[in-house]
Amino acid sequence: MTVAISRLREQLEEHIDIDDYQQVEKVERYIELVKMFRKIKAQVNKDGPVVKTVNGSQTFTKSHPLLADMTRINTSLLAIEKTIYTTRNTQDEDIVDSKVTYKSDDLL
Repeated sequence: MTVAISRLREQLEEHIDIDDYQQVEKVERYIELVKMFRKIKAQVNKDGPVVKTVNGSQTFTKSHPLLADMTRINTSLLAIEKTIYTTRNTQDEDIVDSKVTYKSDDLL
């Protein structure tokens, strides 16, 4: 199921401080990566996951070159997701260290 970009943006923006430009930039990068991922996925679906390469009289069968790009983009998406969700959580919640509970105000 493909989610509309506008709904995805709204959901991500709920987890960030809109006044923090760095967080807003992360959401923008995330959205751009999702758009690229979808375009690449459409191309791979069109061509198939395996392509034939003809080099003179030789023919090679190999995996689609865009599959590696999909993997890299997915890794970047996961990393950005992690920073978006953990940044807000660490700002709002208390920090727990084994048996001692610290509040954000306790930190230097």
